[in-house]
Amino acid sequence: MHTIPTEDTENPAETYAFASVDDVAERLAAHGYIASRRLATTVFLLTRLNKPVLLEGPAGVGKTELAKTLAAVTGRRLLRLQCYEGQDESRALYEWDYGKQLLYTQMLRDKIGDLTADAPDLASAVRRIAEQDSVFFSDRFLAPRPLLDAVRGEQPSVLLIDEVDRADEALEAVLLECLAEYQVSVPEVGTFTAKVPPFVVLTSNNTRDLSAALKRRCLHLFLDYPDAERELQIVRSKRTGLPEAAARHLVEVVRGLRELPLRKSPSISETIDWARTLAVLGVEELDPVVLAETAGVVLKYERDLGRAQEVLPRLVDPNRELPEPGHLHGGHHHDGHPHHGGHHHDGHHHDGHPHRHNGQHRDTGDDPDAGPAALDGPDGREVRKAKDLPGRHDDGYYGSPGPGPVRRAEPGSGQGARAFAAVARRRTGDG
Repeated sequence: MHTIPTEDTENPAETYAFASVDDVAERLAAHGYIASRRLATTVFLLTRLNKPVLLEGPAGVGKTELAKTLAAVTGRRLLRLQCYEGQDESRALYEWDYGKQLLYTQMLRDKIGDLTADAPDLASAVRRIAEQDSVFFSDRFLAPRPLLDAVRGEQPSVLLIDEVDRADEALEAVLLECLAEYQVSVPEVGTFTAKVPPFVVLTSNNTRDLSAALKRRCLHLFLDYPDAERELQIVRSKRTGLPEAAARHLVEVVRGLRELPLRKSPSISETIDWARTLAVLGVEELDPVVLAETAGVVLKYERDLGRAQEVLPRLVDPNRELPEPGHLHGGHHHDGHPHHGGHHHDGHHHDGHPHRHNGQHRDTGDDPDAGPAALDGPDGREVRKAKDLPGRHDDGYYGSPGPGPVRRAEPGSGQGARAFAAVARRRTGDG
């Protein structure tokens, strides 16, 4: 093994170096990425110290987007290694182009025959072919993957190792050499060392703990959801088309949703998508109805949607008077079904009795005989509660706790037996 020689050339990355932390923030902002002071400082150190940076935090807070924007700002090419469980290290480092090797073998078949023509035995022929291994395992047949491409590439790059927490620990160990020395060892060829160290950004969603060895080689920053003003700046920078007042209101609603016990909280990118969705619909002022209709943009689980719809009216208007459970204006319950009596436009049921909008409507759905007078009777919820009292039914009642009916009907005393007896009596009378 040998080290691939590198030339002592002027580092072209110096052209793209940031002058200061403020320069980082300004140039990122010019490309639509609003960075905090801490993040801008970390990026500045990344470029000056040539150390990788590990960004940890919830999904959708701008970790991956930072690497993309950094590549755009510095003019470097972006190389992305997307990590996943069971990933083979060859997918991250390099592979041999077996198809190309086989093609060359077929093309050089005659030459190989000439090489082994005067071999006295098979062992001698194999030995002569083995001496030519370096021809088929050379740089010509090497297929670089993101790590090797970032190291040996002629052009400076930004290497994004995305969701490294999803990779197996074996791949994590492979990263150590690359991150510490910016080099990759290929046993058949040698060790490649970067002429221009790449800017390396690793991201993690904290699905598992990373090794101390990996963290030791990196600058570290935890990215959380920004405060309301910064998130509004981010939404504004994306030019979603939503009016300023509605955008500010939307950010507050999203922040309220993040305080709920959701399976997946809305990310910043989803806030931007929601703003664009509302702008396409022509929304100028937020309304609970349109937010409920479009909440699927930011909430991806049915349970989360259910929880959000309960609080959206309150998030839109903290002083809002919510209707009583089981009643919505327009003649519909919360489950979306209309009242059985229906409504006229004048607010009356089909039976001619006015529909009460003052909260005095009684739930009579459990009593099929309930008529208009039931509106002034006991509350249906209290009636149902009384029916559920323990001891209402004995142990023989079907569905109640216990062994079931304790006394069976006497044979012949059922409805079928009585009907048979009646038929017999009629026949006796006819005779």
